[in-house]
Amino acid sequence: MGKLGLDPEVVRRARELAVRAGQPVVDLARSHTTVSVERAVLRLAGVRGADSDGIPWVNRLVDAVRADVGLGHGVAVPVFHALAAEGLADVTVLAQKAAAGAVRFGVPEKKGEVTAARRAARRAANAGLKVVDRRRAERERLIRRWGDAPRRPWIYLIVATGDIYEDIPQAQAAARAGADVIAVIRSTGQSLLDYVPEGATREGFAGTYATQENFRLMRAALDETSRELGRYVRLTNYASGLCMPEIAALAGLERLDMMLNDSMYGILFRDINPIRTFVDQRFSRQVHARAGIIINTGEDNYLTTADAVEAAHTVTVSQLLNEFFAHEAGLADWQLGLGHAFEINPEVPESFRLELAHALLARELFPDAPLKWMPPTKHMTGDVFRGNLLDGFFNLVGALTGQGILLVGMMTEAVVTPWLSDRDIALQNVRYVLSGAGNLHEDFVPAPGGFIQGRAHEVLGEAVGLLERVVEDGLLNAIADGTFGIMKRPADRGKGLDGVARHEPGYYNPVTEALES
Repeated sequence: MGKLGLDPEVVRRARELAVRAGQPVVDLARSHTTVSVERAVLRLAGVRGADSDGIPWVNRLVDAVRADVGLGHGVAVPVFHALAAEGLADVTVLAQKAAAGAVRFGVPEKKGEVTAARRAARRAANAGLKVVDRRRAERERLIRRWGDAPRRPWIYLIVATGDIYEDIPQAQAAARAGADVIAVIRSTGQSLLDYVPEGATREGFAGTYATQENFRLMRAALDETSRELGRYVRLTNYASGLCMPEIAALAGLERLDMMLNDSMYGILFRDINPIRTFVDQRFSRQVHARAGIIINTGEDNYLTTADAVEAAHTVTVSQLLNEFFAHEAGLADWQLGLGHAFEINPEVPESFRLELAHALLARELFPDAPLKWMPPTKHMTGDVFRGNLLDGFFNLVGALTGQGILLVGMMTEAVVTPWLSDRDIALQNVRYVLSGAGNLHEDFVPAPGGFIQGRAHEVLGEAVGLLERVVEDGLLNAIADGTFGIMKRPADRGKGLDGVARHEPGYYNPVTEALES
């Protein structure tokens, strides 16, 4: 099977185990909701703006419904029943009145009132989804008009100043220098905010806040540059943290093209409650599927905490779980930017061959996915010459194994915030390797039975063994035991657990209804 001679039965077994491990979590997600899921519903239904303290009206509205009737029925029916009872046409006005304590919410008991509230909620939510559909069609039209990146992998470069008005010229300069995907990294700590800031922001720390207005501004700027360059430049942000569903909805409304959206990253590295995360990620991925957005998963992060050789199989297990969760939510293979990374200590003997084996294993397990290949960070030392060489090795592995999305590594990575000149040198490195060896994957075939094939088989076998244990113990228990990234995260702890609710009989969500139909 392919260049690695993988046993199709072992591969089939791995995917079967991933389904068995993931299905109980999907069942859990299907029977629960969260404050962020309900806020995403109301954002798509038209709630806009924030109060004088910067708290979005959608938060105020969901909090008011929750205080009166809880979340178990969903917010759509109580909100649209109250909208009719108050004689209002604007759900944002209802939110403002609710925040002032002027509206009380209830779950209607008469069948006719329930039907009318559902019909009104469905109409409002579908109007939001139609905007998402138009934005997806707009992307496809602009790619036809302006053209696409002329090669794979797409070159992915991060911008992170904290000020959206500084990010914009840097992003445009990066696109002119050859970047195909611009990622606006999110402000430190935003994943733990249980609201989405409003408006354009200029004060992020080590990144820029993910807001709808920031999305709109950057998308418009990159459209100008796309027109200038004659190729469509893609935009990435983060649909993760406590507001994952809402940010996914805003990304769809503003035509973002990729979103970081990993099933376990928030659990492991931000201590967000596992149940909250799995419920939120399923809804967010359904929105991404509808919007035609490519997700980027976060397996590379495991190797910044665990040893990249010993824990290589945990990356494969996470990729298989992310694939299952994504397919179940409606994402196609072309939308699966599954993550992996070049993070083996370069002092380890045969480190380059090991990286080749791991990267090629990912490529062959997911042949139709645009894998996201991440550069070295853990073993960057501040020696910029060594770092630039290490990034060159990383770029070469990407070329040899046909990766789909290549994040530009910089020689000052994980040491200082890179300067514009650092990015320029890093892009030169990428261009040189891809120009000189970009099609080398057509010629590269590991020796049958040799080191690279043997290592790939070993990692896949270890992944199957771990999946068997996860199936036996349960995925939530495996996460609690520190199986992934050595972080131990019990299901009954973590941030955001108080924002989770089990569905009551009659729970209604018009967005889920539309996305699943």
